[in-house]
Amino acid sequence: MENQYQHNPQLLRVYLFYRVALSTILLAMYETGLGQNALGTHEPELFRWTIALYTAISIGSLYVFRPSLLTRSLHRLTFLLVLDLIAMLLVIHSSGGPDSGLGYLLLVCTAMASVFIRGQLALAYAALITLFLIAETIYITQDPKDLTKGLFSTGILGILVFATTITFLYLTEKIRSSDIAAVTQAKYAEHLEKLAQHIVTRMRTGVVVIDGENKIELINESALQLLDLPQDTAYIGAPLSDFSNLEDMLQQWQYNPIVGLPKVHTLRDGHEVRINFAQLETNELARTILYIEDHRAIVQQAQQLKLASLGRLTASIAHEVRNPLGAIAHAAQLLKESETIDAGDNRLTEIILQHSERVNQIINNTLILSRRKEPKPEMLDLATWLPHFINSFKLAIEGKIDLHIVHAQIQAKADPSQLTQVLTNLCENGLRHSKLLTGEARIKICANISVNDHTPYIDVIDFGAGVPEHQLQQIFDPFFTTDDKGTGLGLYISKELCEINQASLHYNRTQDNQSCFRISFSHHQRKI
Repeated sequence: MENQYQHNPQLLRVYLFYRVALSTILLAMYETGLGQNALGTHEPELFRWTIALYTAISIGSLYVFRPSLLTRSLHRLTFLLVLDLIAMLLVIHSSGGPDSGLGYLLLVCTAMASVFIRGQLALAYAALITLFLIAETIYITQDPKDLTKGLFSTGILGILVFATTITFLYLTEKIRSSDIAAVTQAKYAEHLEKLAQHIVTRMRTGVVVIDGENKIELINESALQLLDLPQDTAYIGAPLSDFSNLEDMLQQWQYNPIVGLPKVHTLRDGHEVRINFAQLETNELARTILYIEDHRAIVQQAQQLKLASLGRLTASIAHEVRNPLGAIAHAAQLLKESETIDAGDNRLTEIILQHSERVNQIINNTLILSRRKEPKPEMLDLATWLPHFINSFKLAIEGKIDLHIVHAQIQAKADPSQLTQVLTNLCENGLRHSKLLTGEARIKICANISVNDHTPYIDVIDFGAGVPEHQLQQIFDPFFTTDDKGTGLGLYISKELCEINQASLHYNRTQDNQSCFRISFSHHQRKI
């Protein structure tokens, strides 16, 4: 049977060295004559051989019974304790019995037994010591008159043996209970730490912990995905500025740490994220926590509320604006057909009709936007879906489209009709701008999967002049256009359609400095 409780290795080491020290001291005292009146007075040879053998065994025990072997071994500990008992009884017998005063050394053996042996075994050990002391007293006492006195002294020593056993059993049990409670608490704390680490790692919100020197202390998988960072790179201890353009915003918050509304930030690749800052109060250096969320999901929720309000507004526009607009256009058409109108007035009627049609197109686009239904996402394989789209698109509009698909299978989740509407608008714009600069209506469509977060994307690349730097913040605003014949709603509607499909639409330049609009989809296993 092995003891389930693990003994303290340091206490076991003390016990082993105590045995060596005790045996060595007794042997030295006997050999030097310092204990000639107390040690070995009854049987000197027995004492000499007993203490010499006990000293050798104690020293050998340091090498044979290492503390690491005794921590859970009840058999080995019991063997050592019984060996100590035999040695001490022989020492006491050879020195004249319990009256020699050496019987009190058995109290140490009793205490050790109470520490290392639990319950009834410790009490049995104490009873065995007491019985041997009584037997030794009876055996060694020659005069019957001295027997009563000897038994009284032995009885007092037996009481001390049991008192020591009970006291040390109680104290040891208290220590064991405290140790077990401490181990349980430590395991529970370790479990909570692992659980918290698992939650932080798996949660959708990105978490980044920054120390006082703006170096990364912790970053979870969601933060890597939202920041579009590779998974196989070491970030701990690296400056935040090496991997993201968030340091300016972080320094502004650290200078004035006011808890306010989350900030929407555009990363280097054009993705928008929502960031919250929080101060982590510890006894050590100040730390800052960045909570990063995907702005697309939040925008989608706001989009539903916006569409509900826009639906009521556009219903009023259709009634209040369209009817007078129709009357104006009809009157201008009749005026144009008049035989008495001259060439100058005829040009003015053409301007009226042209702009009436443009206003009517704006109303139609606004109505389409407000009446847009919830997306019906499907799992699309862009490697097969895009060629079908291009074939259908070329039936209506002339132009050259180069298709480049990197992977044999690219899974994306989106509403196919809404994705068709977005790509149609982007392709029309790209062909028009390419023709204006190069004289050839040509674009390139690339489909690929992001290396960092494994999300699919589509690039629509044109060969036009691109968007000027000062207009980048306006191109997705409603009614912003650089084309006299445009309504300014194409890119706005395209961006809105992407967002309700949990995708994003942003503009950037390719490595060849070509103009590129990228549709970045969410992971195909994510629910829309």
